[in-house]
Order: sequence, then C-alpha cells, then structure tokens
Amino acid sequence: MNLNQITIPVSNIEQSIEFYEKLGLKLIVKDVHYARFECMQGDSTFSIHQAETIPADTGVWIYFEVEDVDDKISELLRKGFVIEELPMDKPWLWREARIKDLDNHLLIIYHAGETRKNPPWRINEQPL
Repeated sequence: MNLNQITIPVSNIEQSIEFYEKLGLKLIVKDVHYARFECMQGDSTFSIHQAETIPADTGVWIYFEVEDVDDKISELLRKGFVIEELPMDKPWLWREARIKDLDNHLLIIYHAGETRKNPPWRINEQPL
C-alpha cells in the first residue's frame, strides 16, 4: 500500500492555493472547491478542499521534508511567512521548524534523512 495524498479542509480555496504555492508546492489540479499539488520531492500529492467550517484543532500535523530546514525557513521568512518555531534539532534525530497555514493547520518543515524510516530504535532489525 502506498500513501498517495492527504486532503485538508480550508476556508478560502484561492487564498490557500496562493499560500501553498508560496510554500513551494506545484499546483496540478484546480476546481472551484478543490486543488491538488505535487510535493517538492517524491511522488505524494497534497490537496485542499473548500469547507464551510474548519475544526478549531484537528490534531493533524502535516510534515514536509526538505534537504535543508534552515535554508527553507530563511526562504519562507523572506516571503513573509510567520514561523511558529524556528529550526531545532529534536530528540528523535530530526531537525524541524513549525508554521501554520491560513486555517491554523500545523505544518512541520523537517529533515530526517535515513532516520525517518530507520531510527536507531526501529522495531524490526531490517532497514527499509
């Protein structure tokens, strides 16, 4: 099984399209109430759909992996993004920073490299 895409609700489709393009995603499908983007790397896609209401806290965190978190955050700062948490090395061996989109969805810009799928505490002994 392969994860193809994640879809999240947004309150304003046009403003959200602009936000995610500015973030670095490539718009590949656009309709009145829906848009889909190609991610910066890999084969996954990310989509948004127009919703009448947005839950205050979905509990969903969306991770976008980049090669250099500090460079990406510097780029986003130059573009006017508000950074919730500047890049930090985490105990789980990832470097990450946090931002929120226009509807308060938490987006984590991170780099994990090999430790994403093969951390030292991985349960099975065979790396993927």
